[in-house]
Amino acid sequence: MPRNNKMNPWEEKGLDQLCETLESDSYGLEAFHRLFYGKRLDVLSLPEHACQTAERLNFKLKSYRFPSVPEQLRSPRLIRIGAIQNKLVLPPSSPVTDQIAALHHQMGLFLDVAGQCGVNIICLQEAWTMPFAFCTRERMPWCEFSESAEHGPSIRFLQRYAEQYSMVIVSPILERDSVSDVLWNTAVIINVDGTVLGKSRKNHIPRVGDFNESTYYTESQLGHPVFETKYGRIAVNICYGRHHPLNWLMYGLNGAEIVFNPCATIDTLSETLWPIEARCAAVANNYFTVAINRVGTETFPNEFTSGDTKPGHTDFGHFFGSSYITGPDGVRTPGLDRIHNGLLIAEVDLNSCRQVRDSWGFRVSLLLPVSSKEAQNLGMLCVKNAHGRVRI
Repeated sequence: MPRNNKMNPWEEKGLDQLCETLESDSYGLEAFHRLFYGKRLDVLSLPEHACQTAERLNFKLKSYRFPSVPEQLRSPRLIRIGAIQNKLVLPPSSPVTDQIAALHHQMGLFLDVAGQCGVNIICLQEAWTMPFAFCTRERMPWCEFSESAEHGPSIRFLQRYAEQYSMVIVSPILERDSVSDVLWNTAVIINVDGTVLGKSRKNHIPRVGDFNESTYYTESQLGHPVFETKYGRIAVNICYGRHHPLNWLMYGLNGAEIVFNPCATIDTLSETLWPIEARCAAVANNYFTVAINRVGTETFPNEFTSGDTKPGHTDFGHFFGSSYITGPDGVRTPGLDRIHNGLLIAEVDLNSCRQVRDSWGFRVSLLLPVSSKEAQNLGMLCVKNAHGRVRI
């Protein structure tokens, strides 16, 4: 049975949009920005034709400039980061080929705008090529959306945009390994020349509520890869990994300057945590984080249950968008809204990562040798325990 999806008009906006209703010159608004965002970021000017296209296509286009401090020995490393959140175009009951074609067409329009705005590195939302159908526990037709990370249809589709705009594109997909035929939740990094630079897989798999993803794929065996691109060193911490501080830490220790966090999460489960986790990770690790969440409510043909004794239902819940970008000092952009497709752009200076790291000295006070030794000892206890966990 469908759940009541009627939304309070105030809930459509979210806190970021509600604060915009305050007077722009009021002291209260300035104080709010300082306390909630760290400071009020300047709006980044974008080409008028790109803004007009976004308005015509009815997706939100927001852009900000992070402040930077000039250095004497290093030139600024100014780049533009992009994040796209989007709804499905067709309902999940539509033929698979039609859904894929519609999503590709929609994404192409968004990427054209991103390219016109000078975006250098862009990340799409988790499993952007399909409905987030893992709640159903059904294999068909959802496994048919899987594809090769090296030469699948969405990879071939995105390669021409990467090459056309000299843009690094991070494409999260449902991967089917071409050798083992096993499924993985994967982010593919497409380089500026259209070649596949590499891939990163989801390290932590949820087993909570309707997030039945372990029915389809398991934890990554690739570790915490960082990719050297023309514009900077990037990593991808997929969705549920944002709840694990050590996951964020390892990407930082491996040299990441930007960590993308493509997600698919719903309001009733984690909206209160959403503004906190990726921002805290940016502060703790002194890099930029880009938190991206899909938008909309996806209704499936067959009822499924959540294992909580409640009646069956046909929707997962509301994916609340609210994508945002945080700098290494914890200053963040306002988020995109909760209901619309959107493109968020930020101009940043990657030199800020080292500047903030030098200022706070977290790497000096990390005590990594001590922590790693204790973690290793705890890991050995876990192995020895017959049930695979330590009893305290």
